[in-house]
Amino acid sequence: MKKTFKALKITSTLLFITIAFIACDKDFTNIDSDIKGSENFNTPSIRFPVLTYNQKLNPVQTNNLSSNLLGVYKDPIYGFTTANVVTQVLPNGYNPDFGTNAAIDSVMLIIPYHSKKEFDASGESEYKIDSLFGDVPIKLEVFKNNYFLRDLNPENIEEFQKYYSNGNGITFDESTLLFKDEQFIASDDEIDTDLSEEGEELIAPSLYLNTTDIAFWEDLLKVGDTLTHPELSNSNNFKDYFRGLYFKTSLIDGADFGNMTLLDFSKAKIQVKYTTDGTEIDDEGNPIRVPKVFNLNFIGNRFNIFKNDQTNTVIADADASANTTDGDEKLYLKGGEGSMAIIDLFKGNITVNGVEQDAYEYFKSKKDKWLINEANIVFHVDQTAGLNKDFQPERVILYDLKNDAALVDYYMDVADVNNPRSSKSFHSTVLERDSDGNGVKYKVRMTEHLNNILLKDSTNLKLGLMVTTNINELFNYSILDSEEKITSGSVMSPKGTVLHGGNINVAENKRIQLEVFYSCIKEDGDCTE
Repeated sequence: MKKTFKALKITSTLLFITIAFIACDKDFTNIDSDIKGSENFNTPSIRFPVLTYNQKLNPVQTNNLSSNLLGVYKDPIYGFTTANVVTQVLPNGYNPDFGTNAAIDSVMLIIPYHSKKEFDASGESEYKIDSLFGDVPIKLEVFKNNYFLRDLNPENIEEFQKYYSNGNGITFDESTLLFKDEQFIASDDEIDTDLSEEGEELIAPSLYLNTTDIAFWEDLLKVGDTLTHPELSNSNNFKDYFRGLYFKTSLIDGADFGNMTLLDFSKAKIQVKYTTDGTEIDDEGNPIRVPKVFNLNFIGNRFNIFKNDQTNTVIADADASANTTDGDEKLYLKGGEGSMAIIDLFKGNITVNGVEQDAYEYFKSKKDKWLINEANIVFHVDQTAGLNKDFQPERVILYDLKNDAALVDYYMDVADVNNPRSSKSFHSTVLERDSDGNGVKYKVRMTEHLNNILLKDSTNLKLGLMVTTNINELFNYSILDSEEKITSGSVMSPKGTVLHGGNINVAENKRIQLEVFYSCIKEDGDCTE
């Protein structure tokens, strides 16, 4: 009867007490002592060891991301990363009829940046780009791509072809230059142009370039040719006929910094403006020229190519010296084809009431004895590593590497699709900064994850800690020659940071540990405040 009575107390009284533990974005606090029955319970906390070590990422899958990085970015720790783009292009209609005596006037490349319109007190508005990294102009060249981007994997036609950040070893042709900007940098300014047939209109901040070769486009689209051309008759033929564009970026001669931005290709287009003979006649008996527009859209395969600084060996060195037994003292996290940290909970021993024992076995022994109120890990930024406060990632994410999923706590938190910076911020907080703006720490709450391990006998699996440019971006992206995956948000992040690890040599107030706050019955031998 004693065991039955004890279980009833755990499942009723403790459950009632837990109502007092309302989640908030503050440090954990104990229950007030005047709750009825609380004199029979304690609400202590305990810290468990966590094994943490570095893991370099092989080339990562980059095809069909929601957005693509473009530019040259210099990280104070990891050096230069160059992001180029290869993409297919399709017309918005096939077998186009450009009319009589058609001639192209201009061809414009328009790719929106990620920006938001902000209003001041007087109601005046302006755009603000939210994904610009760096502020030094770079060289941008856009070439005709001559490599066919297939849809299916030839080794298994039931699978789509994956394209990786190493470009799948493809050398892309640079013989036909179509657009260029010798001083490219993303601007907050609206674009004033006549994109519609009705006249001028302002569009949101965008990459906006005029072609260097109108004759190329007239030949490509057979403008002025009245014959039927099979290559313009359907998407499959066109994909082989015109294999898309290759965006290449590089530093300007003498520059030691650059810039990188996220491009929204879902709204991108190539705008072909042309004139053709109309049905009306002028005073001299000539047909009046009529302006028209023909669009090509960025539909089909598209992927990033990342080139990391080969002279920077920080990640390679950390990976080569990773201590998978005792853990690393420093953790090096970088997005894209960068690095992540492996997080292995409960690895090591814990001393309770003077008795040293296996941490995981001790935790599992508390089934039906503990009610977990909160569990979290705090990741402290290494402020001695030489980080630049303006280049530190705002968010990190913990990822189940076995099941290719976020922790259950992620799915229980509130998403904000309009403001990814603050989305899911109870589960994984925004980077906490000091009064000087320097990064201090991230906190990841994993209460339900631990409850599943303790109460539902879920397996304690290894987790991956990675930076993310958008915590809502949770699609699985492959790593070349690996069974593990990372999130699409991590693939799209150029940023990196350095954290203190879980090695015993790290100062305890900076060391990664799993802290668990719980309620328990005082009669248990180790249930003390």
